[in-house]
Amino acid sequence: MPDRVPVQVDGRTLTLSHLDKPLWPTFTKGEALHYYAQIAPALLPHTADRPASFVRFPDGVDGPRFYAKTPPAGLPDWVTTAPVPGKEGPKDHVVVGTLAELVVMANLYALEIHVPQWTATAGPERHDRLVIDLDPGDGADITDCCRVALLVRERLAEDGLGCWAKTTGSKGLHLYAPITGSTGEEAAGYARTVAQRLEADHPELVVAKMTKALRRGRVFLDYSQNATSKTTAAPYTLRATPEPGVSTPLTWPEIERCGSPAELAFTPAQVLTRLADLGDQLAGLLAPDSARPLPD
Repeated sequence: MPDRVPVQVDGRTLTLSHLDKPLWPTFTKGEALHYYAQIAPALLPHTADRPASFVRFPDGVDGPRFYAKTPPAGLPDWVTTAPVPGKEGPKDHVVVGTLAELVVMANLYALEIHVPQWTATAGPERHDRLVIDLDPGDGADITDCCRVALLVRERLAEDGLGCWAKTTGSKGLHLYAPITGSTGEEAAGYARTVAQRLEADHPELVVAKMTKALRRGRVFLDYSQNATSKTTAAPYTLRATPEPGVSTPLTWPEIERCGSPAELAFTPAQVLTRLADLGDQLAGLLAPDSARPLPD
């Protein structure tokens, strides 16, 4: 295949490069771009209007990688950006809202997409998602995360909050609840309370403190991802794991019956099949009537 291939995407001419280049041992850059083109209808609603950060790995998962926040060199001027506050003042971040923007970033090796729990339109002080990151410590795995996820879902339901789940694409789970009228500090405070109460009730399974030595055999409920400056892996993003992992939306029955980590590890091809068969299992996050205020 030629090193440079012109294509039309959303009425724009993009030049894709090095499509035969292996970025994972058995998965090329061209296959990654094809996956994103196919998954875009489900992915883009979850990244639109959210200033993104990326993990770039131009030499593949076995080469150097770096976390990119500001727009990379070579980015077309039609790509949407939004300012994000920082210690040195606001800096522009790319907003992945269209197929063309998704493809152009992936072509620049920005293949792992992370987004905050707030939108550019509402601003960083108005979070619209609560997230709890379930991170298994040594000796625990995603099956333990599933047990904890059911406890978190029950706890959120007591406060009138819905709960949607996805894999991180690596070892753990992300749980989301759509919320209204909260700051990042308020969301993190509520998530911390949930974590602490579950740790008190299930000390053999749950830990609410970040100290790694305390996590062995247990699941850490990371509430800090609600901070305005933090991001989580976007739904359906590829991950820079040894094989091409995907942050995959799940059904609650899958979580309830999970008996081994292999049951919740999905390839890009499997995720596309799941989408065709099941639809977007995180669609409820986007429904305006799903959002609820955090309890006082």
